[in-house]
Amino acid sequence: LRKFAGNVDIDRIIMEKARDALTLEKVNRVSVMEGRLQLQENEITLLKSSLADALRRLPRVCACLCASMRLSSQVWLSVSNPAHKSSYTDSLSSLSRVRRNSEKLAKDPQEKTKKRLDKKAASSQLEMYKYVSMVQSCHTCFFICHWLTGQSIKMFIRGRPITMYVPSNIQNYDDLRMEPPVEKLELDWVYGYRGRDCRANLYLLASGEAVYFIACVVVLYHINNRTQRHYSKHTDCVRCLTIHPDKVRVASGQTAGVDKDGKPLQPYVHIWDSSTLITLQQIGLGTFERGVGSVAFSFADSGAFLCVIDDSNEHMLSVWDCAKGTKHAEVKSTNEAVFTVEFNPNDSTNIITCGKSHVYFWTLSAGSLTKKQGIFGKYKKPKFIQCFVFSLTGDVLTGDSEGNILTWGKSPGDVKTLGKGAKETFQIMRQTRAHDGSVFTLCMLQGGALLSGGGKDRKIIRWSADLAPERECEVKDFGAVRCIADVDGEELLVGTTRNAILRGTFSDGFVAIVQGHVDEMWGLATHPSQDVFLTCGHDRQVCVWNTEEHKLDWCTTLEEYGLCADFCPNGAVVSVGLSTGRWLVLDLQTKDIVSDYTDGNEQLSVMRYSTDGSFLAVGSHDNFIYIYNVTESGRRYSRYGKYAGHIRHGHSSFITHLDWSKDGKYIMSNSGDYEILYWDIAGGCKLLRNRYESKDREWASYTCVLGFHVMGVWLEGSDGTDINALCRSHNERMVAVADDFCKVHLFQYPCPKPKAPNHSYEGHGSHVTNVRFTHCDSHVLSMGGKDTCILQWRVKRGGTGDSGREGDMERKTETERIRERLIERQRGENVYRGRARGREQLRKRVASGPVA
Repeated sequence: LRKFAGNVDIDRIIMEKARDALTLEKVNRVSVMEGRLQLQENEITLLKSSLADALRRLPRVCACLCASMRLSSQVWLSVSNPAHKSSYTDSLSSLSRVRRNSEKLAKDPQEKTKKRLDKKAASSQLEMYKYVSMVQSCHTCFFICHWLTGQSIKMFIRGRPITMYVPSNIQNYDDLRMEPPVEKLELDWVYGYRGRDCRANLYLLASGEAVYFIACVVVLYHINNRTQRHYSKHTDCVRCLTIHPDKVRVASGQTAGVDKDGKPLQPYVHIWDSSTLITLQQIGLGTFERGVGSVAFSFADSGAFLCVIDDSNEHMLSVWDCAKGTKHAEVKSTNEAVFTVEFNPNDSTNIITCGKSHVYFWTLSAGSLTKKQGIFGKYKKPKFIQCFVFSLTGDVLTGDSEGNILTWGKSPGDVKTLGKGAKETFQIMRQTRAHDGSVFTLCMLQGGALLSGGGKDRKIIRWSADLAPERECEVKDFGAVRCIADVDGEELLVGTTRNAILRGTFSDGFVAIVQGHVDEMWGLATHPSQDVFLTCGHDRQVCVWNTEEHKLDWCTTLEEYGLCADFCPNGAVVSVGLSTGRWLVLDLQTKDIVSDYTDGNEQLSVMRYSTDGSFLAVGSHDNFIYIYNVTESGRRYSRYGKYAGHIRHGHSSFITHLDWSKDGKYIMSNSGDYEILYWDIAGGCKLLRNRYESKDREWASYTCVLGFHVMGVWLEGSDGTDINALCRSHNERMVAVADDFCKVHLFQYPCPKPKAPNHSYEGHGSHVTNVRFTHCDSHVLSMGGKDTCILQWRVKRGGTGDSGREGDMERKTETERIRERLIERQRGENVYRGRARGREQLRKRVASGPVA
């Protein structure tokens, strides 16, 4: 190998491969151990919940058993001695009371049974009395079993039975028919922008719309009209974006992701028309690994080719024919991270990539790619080359992690050192100090001026053509500058690492036109009477948004991160639960903290006001529910009660959801061990052991994920955490559901039968953590976890269809339909030609010899 490989270090390559193999083996072992550990934890949780359930039921079972023993002894005593008939009747009545308390019987069947038993006890014939009494007793037991079977439903989650009682207004459960709701959802607005971990994802189209992405949606935002359109054909998070030289067509690439069964999905690139939102081409399905990291159109040939870098270990560089959708060339680029790729605007055979400690100059020739590495020479080699642009003179300018702008140019080969065969190289011609910290983005203006965006110093600097600084501006409150888009030479659009898009000039400064959270979100609450909602999350921000004007009203930063929230019914204040057991009450007008309390030392999971605002319930991960009296219009709170978290008196796991009854006297709660409990607030915060009595109770809200009325939202085989949140509409006709598989569902209410039909909607790129209806049920708000995205869905009433905006192109024109048919026909022809070529190759192989 050394003889034929020349100067290649074979030992080093073997050691690297061995090291990679060992690392992979360690990772696999760790993943297997983590899986086993998770299974053991799940089994322990199930055992704990089963033990808690058994201990809770033990006193009632003992009482029933003792009463049954007394009853049997009294029966045989009554046979031998008629004087004991009265004591037998008393024992039977006692058993009836025990059963009423433990088995939750209705009053009418028991009273009838007792009357019949009293008539039999008054009979003068002892033997007939004994026979009839025993038969009647057996009939009552059978009636009880049959009645329970017919009037209660058991649902099993992870092996744990959950009993739910059928309301009285449902006469025959089997005759219930489940239909999807007549209402449907339509994506109305997207809040947020992905700037924290993506580059070059903000462009300006010929239509005057800014195009960017977040989660699985590419947003087209008209900066003057303040309207949005959405391209939502991606099946997982969008990772990169570029626009065609015609500024109409757009290419967007997505990550691979996994389905609900954990199987990997294939990433691809969509080429689509921004004016009609029609997909023109799907590039690379089944070719890319893990995801698409960067894309770029060629410019010299009017966008005939598309260059793609995937997220595999080798970061495969491929060039595709945009018209045919076929691969033109492919090569391994590097094992290091690759940040961006671009064609030379004057020569489509030249491609440049940059990333960790490298900048490569590629040449495309005869379907193959060859590279030359940029030589740093006497200059310090930076850890990262973050970005690059082409100057009007043809030079390449790069921005690096050291804060420098490097000018690259061709240099003739060193004949003295390398001989006559020396080839030209790419070397640094000039180094310009630009920023403190990294240079995240470079933007070339039409007149030759250059814009640079800094990381640590958060500055935007304008440079002349000879790299002399001219003007600068700081965007301190919005994070580092991630990308810059030129609007008209003076006005700019700036994307930042705090997931904001700014608009402005050097003279007038910059203002945010798009804002969002920067970390996982969980808390969501809608105002009881206004078009306002509140969000909070792990970034410690509490944000109040306006659904009508589609903007952020105000935002404040807390000391800990918020996990739950609820508006007071008067709409003047809002309570926010934090991760440390602390909860705050904020004034919506002044943004001031008017109350500050702490319950326990674990995170709070739910805050809920009663319908009249006189009580506030706080659910915690310490298994307790804390009740507060509310006075002074929601500004003063005093502890009213505390639901015990001991397994014999209340929940044996953390509180997940709770709701108040319409009369404000009762609470329904769910816990982490899939339990439904009911509580009497007016009676002194007592646990209602007879859950059957709550079957007809009306609830002011319905956010509990476990209950008879929402049993149909659970899929078969669910593990109890597949549904994160649900919300019933105020008109009590719909239920919106947020699941763990990036989807929002809309069910009819009630939906008490398994496998209830529903409408399903995609758009989020992470688990959907919360969902809420607005006060008038005109919109549904859903919130993603890691994708930091808030989606606002318009509720389309059945048979109206008037909720679509003109720009959304809900009704396609005849021209668009013809165009789509032509595209589908072209795809079919390509597939047919490919299959024909395959058959022809097979014939040749058969003709040449036997085929294995």
